[in-house]
Amino acid sequence: MNNSGADLSVIKVGGGLSRLPGAVERVCSALQELSPRHPMLVVPGGGPFADAVRTFERRTTLSPAASHWMAILAMDQYAYVLADRIAGGVIVAEPGEIREVLSAGQIPILTPARWMRSADVLPHSWEVTSDSIAAFVAGALGAARLALIKPAVSDDPVDRYFRTALPAGMPCLIVSWEHLEELSDWLSVQTAAAAPPELLGSSACA
Repeated sequence: MNNSGADLSVIKVGGGLSRLPGAVERVCSALQELSPRHPMLVVPGGGPFADAVRTFERRTTLSPAASHWMAILAMDQYAYVLADRIAGGVIVAEPGEIREVLSAGQIPILTPARWMRSADVLPHSWEVTSDSIAAFVAGALGAARLALIKPAVSDDPVDRYFRTALPAGMPCLIVSWEHLEELSDWLSVQTAAAAPPELLGSSACA
C-alpha cells in the first residue's frame, strides 16, 4: 500500500447496469457531478462482455486462467463504455497515470487488464469478479474508501473472494443505482468524519 490515495474514492460501476434502460447514463451523470468534490477512480464491471466470456466457456473448453484473463479484458471494454458517457472521463491503464488525470480535473477510468496481468495476485476463478478486483485496486492504491454501484442490493451482493481482497478496516458501501443520493451522502460523511455508512437502501460491504 502507499499514501498516494489518501483522499481517493474507488467507485466500481457494475456491469449489470447495462441491462437496465437508462441506468448507465444515470450513474455516469451522478459520478460526473460528484467528482469535483470527491476525487475518484472508476473501476468498471464486465457487463455484457463478461457475459460473452461465460457463454463461450459453456460452449467449449477453457482453462480457469483463460476465462480469468478474458473476463478482465471484458472489464477493459466496459471501461470504454463508461468513458464514452462520463464527461471528463479518461482511460488509465497503470497506477501512475491516476494522479496525473486527477490533477487535470478529470476522472480516471481504469482498464485493469495490464495492471492485473503484471501483478497477477488474484485467483484465476469466477469466484474473483470485478468486485474483488476493485477491492484489490483500492488496497493497492491506499485509497480512502470503496463503493460498489449495483443494479440492486441483495443479501449476498459480492463475489466469494471479495472479503479476502478488501483491506481490513476500509470503509465500503454497496448501493443501488436507484439510490445514488445515498452514495453522495456517504461520500460527504466519509470525507468529513470517516464514519461508517448507515443509509437506507444501501449496504456495508462486510
